[in-house]
Amino acid sequence: MLNPEFNDAMRMALDLAAKASQQGDVPVGAIVMNSDGEVVGRGFNTREVDNDPMNHAEVVAMREAANANGSWRLDDHTLVVTLEPCTMCAGTAVQARIGRIVFGAFDDKAGAVGSLWDVVRDRRLPHRPEVVSGVLADECGAILSGFFKAQR
Repeated sequence: MLNPEFNDAMRMALDLAAKASQQGDVPVGAIVMNSDGEVVGRGFNTREVDNDPMNHAEVVAMREAANANGSWRLDDHTLVVTLEPCTMCAGTAVQARIGRIVFGAFDDKAGAVGSLWDVVRDRRLPHRPEVVSGVLADECGAILSGFFKAQR
């Protein structure tokens, strides 16, 4: 089993992803943990419900974490998300100074943390978070596959 230290956190993100699916949105869930491992931010996709293109799970979770932290700087925090972040979310994580990004399923069509692009490890940027990929990838991929299969 890959990266078992993040399995519990990813299961929390998967529970949030299920909530997105129940609301008719792409099932992506995210949490942000502080350096003590405490969850300080939670989010799931709410683009459809809120009619807001920025309401990706990662952005929602980072906003909540920044509010809990009292600062937009999340240097010692870990973002755990069920799907590889897109360019917007990867860029937001870099701007928030997230210390680590942990994700489950790779996104070959829009992933910006190694699949299609690698925004977070671009040496031209002043901040580059650690990346841990493939955590519970099969489970994370299955919830997405099930959602899109039902849409067809």
